[in-house]
Amino acid sequence: MGTASSEHLLRPSGPETNNGSATLALRVSKVAFIFAMALYFAIVAFDNVTDYGTNFTFVAHVLSMDSLPKDQNVIWRSIQSSKYHHLAYWIIILWEFAAALVCAVGAFSLLRSLRSSVAFNAKKTYAILGLSAGLLLWVVAFITVGGEWFLMWESPWSGELAAFRMFTINAFVLGFLVLPDAD
Repeated sequence: MGTASSEHLLRPSGPETNNGSATLALRVSKVAFIFAMALYFAIVAFDNVTDYGTNFTFVAHVLSMDSLPKDQNVIWRSIQSSKYHHLAYWIIILWEFAAALVCAVGAFSLLRSLRSSVAFNAKKTYAILGLSAGLLLWVVAFITVGGEWFLMWESPWSGELAAFRMFTINAFVLGFLVLPDAD
């Protein structure tokens, strides 16, 4: 059992409390998913910094297109300079950190607004922006640029399946967040 003060935080108030426990459960679930996405992005970014070489190798192979069949007509798209490989990798890492930070800010903002539908819905902005940043990372950096421009789908270094998985999870969480939760 929680203390009276913590129970007060979790008890919805106002005219929307006809089915308050279900409404509150939806809000808590939404906040938990936003926190989960913030944690995911933070861990991925942290791993990419602390174990830099593992995924840097992936980025370098994708950008250099060195694992594609040599008869490709689009090898001219390849980027051979390791300077640009590092730049691309750092853009991805910073994008992940930004998504983590904005999702975390959004989750804390929503957590403080659990008791009111009006306040809760008004505070979704940062969570929406953080999740949108995540969606854009997967669809732009990995699926579009890596997958299509650099033909990652033809490479043994393809990360498209993982990117699609994360895009789908991210999209689910964003879709769940924007659903109305008021009675």
